[in-house]
Amino acid sequence: MKFGLQHPNFSYDYSDQNTSRIIDTLSNLVAKAENKGFDSFWVMDHFHQISVVGKPEEPMLEGWTTISVLAGITTRIKLGTLVTGVIYRYPSVLAKIAATLDVLSKGRLFLGIGASWNEEESLAYGIGESTNNIGNNNEASPISFPSNKERLLRLEEALQIIRKMWTEEPSASFKGKYYQIHNAYCNPKPIQKPTPPILVGGSGEKRTLKIVAKYADACNLFGSAETVKKKLDILKTHCRNVNRDYDSILKTKLGVVAIDNDGLMAKKKVQQAFIGMPEAQLREFAIYGTPEDVLKQIKEFEDVGIQYLIVDLEPQREIEAVEVFADEIIKRS
Repeated sequence: MKFGLQHPNFSYDYSDQNTSRIIDTLSNLVAKAENKGFDSFWVMDHFHQISVVGKPEEPMLEGWTTISVLAGITTRIKLGTLVTGVIYRYPSVLAKIAATLDVLSKGRLFLGIGASWNEEESLAYGIGESTNNIGNNNEASPISFPSNKERLLRLEEALQIIRKMWTEEPSASFKGKYYQIHNAYCNPKPIQKPTPPILVGGSGEKRTLKIVAKYADACNLFGSAETVKKKLDILKTHCRNVNRDYDSILKTKLGVVAIDNDGLMAKKKVQQAFIGMPEAQLREFAIYGTPEDVLKQIKEFEDVGIQYLIVDLEPQREIEAVEVFADEIIKRS
């Protein structure tokens, strides 16, 4: 089992409105994670804070800029977005951004990508499709959020474009329903060969997991061990149907982790993070308890096929939580 650390909450990275402190806090955090044995460090690719973490107006750094800066102050830890929404950037531009980061980090990019879901955020930023209904006085058309089906079709095209731009010489071309590129150069190519790993986030059984089977190097799932086992069984079926080696896909899971020598205190911390959620449902989002409890739960995920756990730790005391997780879990796993 390998471990990654996600940092989804920037609200505790500075005080007194002094945003210049954010880089110091992030530098300390990623250095601690790197030195304590975490394999990767992740940020969300959102422009507003998401509801499960906080209010939309809370601080949120742009993800690709953030991991680019962190690439310059680290040497070993992999860096990624968990996950980039496909409609936020043209696939060709994203391929170029990602290749550049892989080169400048000396081969440490882990590209996370998904079909997008945050309609409120997307429409706030004017990201979507024009309805093509020009109003009076030549007013601009309203923007609508693409359907789930369309976003998944866009994701499938985007993954093909990204791989083409990363591998084909001297240039790449692609003609799809939503995206086209014509002799697009991506030079220099990424350092990692044949390409940097691509993680597709999401667990939709009919479409998303099929896209994983066809195009991804890794999947990322939520849920309890029971839920994850069900999703992986479905992924295995998709792999068989598209003639893909199931074992060639890295199985990752994202979850909140709270550790305390007092198991009841660990449970209380999780309940405070998910106010009003029934205990049975908490297990779909969180791993918690004493160090022994957490090790046991991680072993359950390992037994159903998870190979890589990406954790969200307590944001109010994240540096300390990183040390506890590394000493109590990573060293003993």
